[in-house]
Amino acid sequence: MLGRDYVTSVLKDFRNSSISAPDKALFALVEKAGTASFKVTREDVDAVRSAGLSDEAIYDALTVVSLFKFYNTWIDSTGVHDLPSMAYGMMATRMAEKGYLPLDA
Repeated sequence: MLGRDYVTSVLKDFRNSSISAPDKALFALVEKAGTASFKVTREDVDAVRSAGLSDEAIYDALTVVSLFKFYNTWIDSTGVHDLPSMAYGMMATRMAEKGYLPLDA
């Protein structure tokens, strides 16, 4: 299982981390979509495709970054409180051990 240090290094600087070239290409697209989505071009998507990722993987990644942007904007503008970091850690552990199953499954 990948540790916290690995994840932290990827989040800090994915371009110089040990993730694969296809993942670096995807992260670059996700970064651009998350910070300046109006600047994403067909060439950006084609670069990720030529790195070996499927249209489905690209679509899924862009959907996730878009939903995170939406929810962060919604949380910021409505005053809804985010979960404490400990709760995210607990959810991550549960998902790593049991997948995306409901708690009562």
